Amino acid sequence: MASRPQGFGLTRELAMKTAGKYSDSDESEIIAWFSDLGISSGPDNRGMDGFQEWLKDGTILCALINTLAPGTVKKIHNTKTVKMQALRMNKEYENISFFLDGCTKYGLNKSDLFQTVDLYEGCNVPQVQMTIFKLGGMAKKKDFAGPAIGVKIASKNERNFTDEQLRGGQSIIGLQMGTNEGASQSGMNPYGQTRQIYNAREAKHLEKKGYAYGSRFAGSINTVNSENN
Repeated sequence: MASRPQGFGLTRELAMKTAGKYSDSDESEIIAWFSDLGISSGPDNRGMDGFQEWLKDGTILCALINTLAPGTVKKIHNTKTVKMQALRMNKEYENISFFLDGCTKYGLNKSDLFQTVDLYEGCNVPQVQMTIFKLGGMAKKKDFAGPAIGVKIASKNERNFTDEQLRGGQSIIGLQMGTNEGASQSGMNPYGQTRQIYNAREAKHLEKKGYAYGSRFAGSINTVNSENN
């Protein structure tokens, strides 16, 4: 079983949050996939620690990438025969690096890969699961003949535009920048004219005299007021 410090305070809180993302169902699916491919029957112990210990030396992961793309890893280190702990650790690190390099050559983005310490030190085992699923999705995209897991990765939908089309697009203002479509000054007072305040009494008086209450009345307000007085 893997043994790693849990830390204190924020470090412990982040470690617990990461561990909470680990999926037992994903673990079962990955183990079944490796078994179907004839790579390994699974870890001795189930759970995140057992899963990490199962893949920690990198040999099973190298076997996986070689199954999907034969010859990717030229030489897999058999770390079980190495007696010195420091040398064995170095070889195990190299195996994991071989696998990650193989994933990149197979077509995965670097953002889809876990870091070596995520697996070796158990810092982020859920990310290891995600990388394996991404690799399975890429295998589906490449029409791998054997079984595969994960969602098939979509192909790029590249579009080519002519220079004329690109220049034409430069004159179009996107709606994100705003639009004045439908804007109108209808009903607004002419520049320089004082704002008219509606007066119901004056409007009624004008209607009796045959006048319309509005812009033509602007210069006659005082006359109306004097007549009312």
